[in-house]
Amino acid sequence: MLIVKVKICGITNYDDAVAAMDMGADLLGFNFYPRSPRYITPEKAEDIINQLPAFIDTAGVFVNASVEHIHEINSVCQLDWVQLHGDEDPDFCRSLLSHNVKTMKAIRVKDQADIERADSFFTDAVLLDAFDPDKYGGTGLTFDWNVIGHISKRVFLAGGINPDNAAAAVKLGVYGIDVCSGIEAEPGKKDHNKMKKLFDNIQHLRG
Repeated sequence: MLIVKVKICGITNYDDAVAAMDMGADLLGFNFYPRSPRYITPEKAEDIINQLPAFIDTAGVFVNASVEHIHEINSVCQLDWVQLHGDEDPDFCRSLLSHNVKTMKAIRVKDQADIERADSFFTDAVLLDAFDPDKYGGTGLTFDWNVIGHISKRVFLAGGINPDNAAAAVKLGVYGIDVCSGIEAEPGKKDHNKMKKLFDNIQHLRG
């Protein structure tokens, strides 16, 4: 059996958070990028997170934010993970090491060269997402998963994962899959039937 983590991202309300958790999510992602259609205020995220049990991990998504801004939101929300989804360089990622939170660097993949960049980031994990010149994630696009190869750290796979291709994503043997737009009724609101179908379709593959 593959012990693959499932991260449900773009959580904006308590009902979706609880449904995802009850269906088997390991991590919930909250988007603190103001230009995202899935943006949530730190105060609203804090309210949701405070109602969740301790066994569910939470991740904050940031795009080109300052270290100070990340630290401020982390202090409010007590995040388990900081997901850097912008143009942050390895030095910036390294600067968060002292902040007592796990880090995940998103890499928008166009080709093999982008995969090779993954090992240059000193983070707890990398997240491989589809490249879009105009958007930082949540596009619903996929990339060629055959280019992943070997990366010497934990890998979350993102980009267009939905109920129909989730099993194929899990079978790649990555550390986790990151699901957002593929189970939405609209940006920021999950379709619980789609979400249940996704978990049903991968249940036989998870430990």
